[in-house]
Amino acid sequence: MTDDLDTIPTGDNGEPDIDALSAFVDGELPEARRRALAERLGVDPRSASLVTHYRAQRAALRALFADPAAQANGPCVVVRIRTPWWRKAALAAGSLAAGIALAWLAGALPANFALRDAHAAFARQASLAYSVYAPDPNHAVEMSAPSEAALVAWLSKRLNRSLSVPSLGEYGYAFLGGRLLPGVAGPAAQFMYENRSGERLALYVSAVSSREAPVRLLREGDRRTFYWVSSQTAYALSGEVADGRLREIAADVCGDLGGHPDQWR
Repeated sequence: MTDDLDTIPTGDNGEPDIDALSAFVDGELPEARRRALAERLGVDPRSASLVTHYRAQRAALRALFADPAAQANGPCVVVRIRTPWWRKAALAAGSLAAGIALAWLAGALPANFALRDAHAAFARQASLAYSVYAPDPNHAVEMSAPSEAALVAWLSKRLNRSLSVPSLGEYGYAFLGGRLLPGVAGPAAQFMYENRSGERLALYVSAVSSREAPVRLLREGDRRTFYWVSSQTAYALSGEVADGRLREIAADVCGDLGGHPDQWR
């Protein structure tokens, strides 16, 4: 038996190799080596304890997965059990931090991107509405300026928001009137303005779920649309005007409607 014992692989510490113990538990050793290892286990408490641990682990896995084939002749899954406490703590802390980061990214990023997409869709709808009604010489509005009070009351009720018509007189634009339009997520209001040259601007308004959103610019051909969100109301000012000029007007509109024009500066 001594010759057989000498053939059993050992690690750096002189203990039987884990692969050898695993093969012994799984019944995969040649008969001579199995008998030699069994004899060694009788005088090696450390190795015997490891074998007992592996057998218990194997039995637990069989019971957990309830796989008849695995119970009959499944492989043994071996896990090293001597891990320093500081390494366990470091791994646990790293796993926790990674889990928190992934959970935040899984929740926050999609939500932020969804809001950005919703706001961009609102801006495109505003730009489209401008392109449809602004060029029309006779039917740019549904209700004209003389009916401003009735128009604002009607649109406020439909949007469930207290609306108002900001003045653009200092920029040379007079209020023409407005209309009710279908929006991305509900009814929307459009207010139309015109200057002496026949150039028109349109303010597009709709209720949204987000409370605030910074100003952004949408360019589509010659059209420019500055859009923002304030107090769960989205606004977009569209026109075929240079970026700087339209931005200046939109910032004043934002302030007139209770927004925060300081973010535009």
